[in-house]
Amino acid sequence: MTDTRQRTLAQFQGETPLDLLVVGGGIIGAGIALESARAGLRTGLIEARDFASGTSSRSSKLVHGGLRYLRQGRLLLMHDAVRERTALLRDAPGLVEPLDFILPIRQGDRPGRHIYGVGLAIYDLLAGKRTRRWLDANHLRNRIPSLRADGLTGGWKYTDAQTDDARLVFRVLREARSLGATTINYVCVKDWLRGPDGRVCGAKALDEETSQELSIEAQCVINASGSWTDSLRRLLGGEERIRPLRGSHLLFPYARIPLKEAVAFAHPKDRRAVFVLPWEGAILVGTTDLDHREDLDREPAITVEETDYLMAALIAQFPKLNLKASYALSSWSGVRPVVSSGKSRAPSDEAREHFISDENGLISVCGGKLTAFRSMALDVLKHAANRLPQLKKLKPANIFAAATATDPPQEWPVKTYRRMLGRYGDGLTTLINCAKAGELSLIPDTQTPWAELRYACRHEQVLHLDDLLLRRTRIGLLQPNGAQALLPRLKGMIQTELGWDDAKWQSEAVRYQKIYERCYSVPQTSQ
Repeated sequence: MTDTRQRTLAQFQGETPLDLLVVGGGIIGAGIALESARAGLRTGLIEARDFASGTSSRSSKLVHGGLRYLRQGRLLLMHDAVRERTALLRDAPGLVEPLDFILPIRQGDRPGRHIYGVGLAIYDLLAGKRTRRWLDANHLRNRIPSLRADGLTGGWKYTDAQTDDARLVFRVLREARSLGATTINYVCVKDWLRGPDGRVCGAKALDEETSQELSIEAQCVINASGSWTDSLRRLLGGEERIRPLRGSHLLFPYARIPLKEAVAFAHPKDRRAVFVLPWEGAILVGTTDLDHREDLDREPAITVEETDYLMAALIAQFPKLNLKASYALSSWSGVRPVVSSGKSRAPSDEAREHFISDENGLISVCGGKLTAFRSMALDVLKHAANRLPQLKKLKPANIFAAATATDPPQEWPVKTYRRMLGRYGDGLTTLINCAKAGELSLIPDTQTPWAELRYACRHEQVLHLDDLLLRRTRIGLLQPNGAQALLPRLKGMIQTELGWDDAKWQSEAVRYQKIYERCYSVPQTSQ
């Protein structure tokens, strides 16, 4: 264990209890830690696995207002999402970027052109900006030649946004740490500490890396563990509230599906919304929406049936491309912690609002959407204000402080510099300065400089190879076979930065390959 990690662990067991302990290192937990630290509280965050290793690195990468919520009559949810999308576009340029969508309309579609037009008008009204535009069939065929032409009457163009969800988590965590929060990964809760009144006053935890037992005291504890929320609530006798739903995705090389904007359409089988969108120089296809009945502690993976489902949608919409599942670079599956209605509803009909509970002093928050992470964080902290008076004056601020610009390296075009500043904020200068010769150039077929990996090893609490290749960077998703071909070049850098000997490197390489093959490769199918 490094001295840095040991010092971090010690901060959780100081003589003075934390003001606030956050359990869960996804986007919601990170957002809570940021707002708590911004309020001046002594804040700690622990994550049982790696930061962003659950739903927050496995989403559809969309920062959206939730157009489909309009059909469900959830205008307040939609309004909140649109407001937060606008804030993220304002405060995180380069990390959260606008994304144009095309919604093709065909003869006989229900809803049709006019109903979608009314919905998009409301969408634009909530955003305070008009982005919708009707494109006729000829315009659309010229714009997307690979799109199925029969029955096409035209399509709506509108604008939403997208991000790298894992990097969004790390930007929020970095901001929280800059304000004094302490964060650590691979530390899991085994039980709750109780005060004389029986109320939760901390956590009994275990450092998974060393088996060191920890006793972490805090005036207030917030359970923001996503799909694991119920498992921690059960330690107090709480009833189950979560309906875990799995969403799976495929990632294709841009050359196979050359799209410069997203296309959203109804699946030919069940009319569920499917989208195909450019992301990180590749093309993302998603998503499924199924009950996830497997052990939550087992990393989720796409199934053959889900792969066939997504491929059927692709082939129906883009028949000219002659697509096959074997062309995909990678896949991923995320488990959404959706609040159960308790009714026999289809997964896609469940509400996406969040819930907050207070059971024996443990405040739990779950549900919601990535887009609205900040409003969820502020909401749950209001519930903690009776124990932490500093939170009574909590007010929304810019999500991130304005980053201090640095001179861009000559190797980077303007787009790359904007991207990197959005991901790292004030940390970008440190990243540039830690680069060795040639490391500011981009890894082939990605938008990732080699220096990102060195910086992550030094400054972002990397403990395993999958932390680095699947979350700190995405090269394990964007390169064939999980970027195995790059490992010989990366070996020296990683061993130097993390202090791994050859035996450790070999064990990590084997571990990573097993994780990739089981959870991020593409299963063989008939298509």
